[in-house]
Amino acid sequence: MAEAATKMPVKTEKTSVPSNENDWMPFDSLRREIDRLFEDFRPFGWPLPTRRSSFAMDIPRATDGWSMNPAFDFVEKNAVYEITAELPGIDEKNIEIKLSNHLLTIRGEKSESKEEKDKDYFLSERRFGSFQRSFRVPEGVDTDRIDANFSKGLLTLHLPKSAEARNAEKKIEVRAS
Repeated sequence: MAEAATKMPVKTEKTSVPSNENDWMPFDSLRREIDRLFEDFRPFGWPLPTRRSSFAMDIPRATDGWSMNPAFDFVEKNAVYEITAELPGIDEKNIEIKLSNHLLTIRGEKSESKEEKDKDYFLSERRFGSFQRSFRVPEGVDTDRIDANFSKGLLTLHLPKSAEARNAEKKIEVRAS
């Protein structure tokens, strides 16, 4: 005896998915083709504004990497206070240090211009920036002996303590109650 065939209900949906991906997005296809044509003509390797990748090089802006707010370290040692700052790319002639009314002011300016010429292009970049930081000089500093050294982009200032300031330290004993 033949078994009766059981028909299971099957839900079918009509979708309008085209057979070719490019058939339903004609402008995307055109855009990809134009981007592909311009890939070889990008100046200096800059990406096209329409194509962004996480590894793409950004077009440089005047503020990128030129934050002129260098960090200063202020350290107290036994006989001297020491101020250090990393100032890469700045020449010593562009650094100015002034002391007035126990206020030490450090100013600096950085400027750079770069020109690159080739038979197909000419690149000219100019960047500049300046900073100014002021510190209140602690009591007991011998202001006549303050000195500054600048070597390989590192500025170091020594503010020597006076003899009275070095000897003014007093140890206070802690007693249990």
